[in-house]
Amino acid sequence: MVATVIYHKKVSIDQIGGQPGGGSPLLGEPLAIEFANTRYAVRGRFREGIDTPDHLTAWLRDHSPAPGPGLLVDAAEVETFRALREAIRGLCQACVDARSGDGKHVEVLNAAAAAAAQWPQLRCAGSAYAVSEHTRGNGADTALAAIARDAIGILGGPLRNQIRACQAPGCVLFFVKDHPRRRWCSAGCGNRARAARHYQRHRATVP
Repeated sequence: MVATVIYHKKVSIDQIGGQPGGGSPLLGEPLAIEFANTRYAVRGRFREGIDTPDHLTAWLRDHSPAPGPGLLVDAAEVETFRALREAIRGLCQACVDARSGDGKHVEVLNAAAAAAAQWPQLRCAGSAYAVSEHTRGNGADTALAAIARDAIGILGGPLRNQIRACQAPGCVLFFVKDHPRRRWCSAGCGNRARAARHYQRHRATVP
């Protein structure tokens, strides 16, 4: 079967925590970084944004890296996607720490990228041309490969030097620095960090 892959981002709110895709934050980062951030923290405690097949299906539908509204995943595929996520997180952290990445993480990433064959095709669009991506993989494999290839593009390109870990207390999210003064993944984390600093200064002056 040949399917056309259309990439776009939409936000739908599910009923688990009032957040997209099973509760994980949605920051408008590149696809692979958003996926890495499905492991997040609330008040310093880790949370799992793709804990179940329903969570993962919701996240994939929100980000639409695979074709078709009938995308479904099973428990085994959840584990495969989680392994990819941990590989991406590990390699992002290596970028933040300015050190070499783990070879096993690289192997997981490359294997995921090869999960579904994909190729571009040109078509006429009036007096211009348009490009669409096609694949022979199933929905889950196509999604896995799309996330992995996005990660490879980021880690192997100039954006690698802009990967940052949020500096807010208790936050474990990554982001791509798009402003020289950006230090946090979101305005909310920035506000919490400033409030924490204010509290510490006030506490230090109290006898």
